[in-house]
Amino acid sequence: MLVSDYNYNLPEERIAKFPPKERGSTRLLVLNRQTGDIKDSFYRNLDEFLNPGDLLILNDTRVMQSRLFCKLPDGRERELVVLEKHGDEPQRVMYRGKLHEGELLTVLNHDKNLVITKILGNGIAEVESDMPLAELAEQYGTVPLPPYLHRDATNDDKKRYQTVWAKHMGSAAAPTASLNMTEDLLKRLQDKGVVIKYLTLHVGLGTFLPIRSDKVEDHQMHSEWFHIPDDTIAAIKAPHLRTIALGTTVARTLEYYAKTGKTSGEDDIFIYPGFKFKIVDALITNYHAPKSTVLMLASAFAGWDHLKNAYEHAINEKYNFLSYGDSMFIC
Repeated sequence: MLVSDYNYNLPEERIAKFPPKERGSTRLLVLNRQTGDIKDSFYRNLDEFLNPGDLLILNDTRVMQSRLFCKLPDGRERELVVLEKHGDEPQRVMYRGKLHEGELLTVLNHDKNLVITKILGNGIAEVESDMPLAELAEQYGTVPLPPYLHRDATNDDKKRYQTVWAKHMGSAAAPTASLNMTEDLLKRLQDKGVVIKYLTLHVGLGTFLPIRSDKVEDHQMHSEWFHIPDDTIAAIKAPHLRTIALGTTVARTLEYYAKTGKTSGEDDIFIYPGFKFKIVDALITNYHAPKSTVLMLASAFAGWDHLKNAYEHAINEKYNFLSYGDSMFIC
């Protein structure tokens, strides 16, 4: 199976560069994964497509302010993105520009320092710092917007690149399908009889890395820390109509639990066409970049023919794509 098979033409003007003026005002395409039928709607109408007894599971991770602007002793500036830390492993960053082992970096406009201890390749380095790096980033960093937005974060991004229920700090990127969800819509879903539960998956390095292999099967997913609380496990095991994952992060976590029985730890599952879903019955997700791992997960769930047709429809109907864009409900 070739990575190039999962490609489509994404016009630059279809990429949402900023969040919508009002959270939840985005569009929603409803895709029947059995028939391929498509319906155009709006995200605020999601409750029309869920039923009493459905179980909706959300990711309550919180995005770190992990983009750090630093300078070398000679004044040259470097941009870093603080990556998630697993257990006792060294702290790592992604960087732009050239860096060398032993170099000292100072956070711009502050006196906090960090040292490059090891260059790992692919723009990743291990570092040591004056204070815990996650704390350093939270105090002095900015929102780690995806590089394809080609802009710096604004004060608005600090709020909008975060879900309304964000709780547990640790993500290097947002679970983007959740960015369109509002407190009002959550309440309407609960009032309708939809059961809402949470889990945590800290979106990590894997969300930034392109697939470098030609064959899908040769790609190795980076691990991400997750935890599924007991009450969520109980809800999964209890009788209910459908289990609906809000986002690919939730889908990956649930299917990793189904595969391993683990409720906490490191999740490195790679879901691509041919995968058999054991827990997830429906998926709410945004539009993903060509040849990405998340596009392959959505393809595994909907079928590539149905998904590609839906993407072509969305482009023709001028839907907005990627992190700040519109969403799909695949059911």
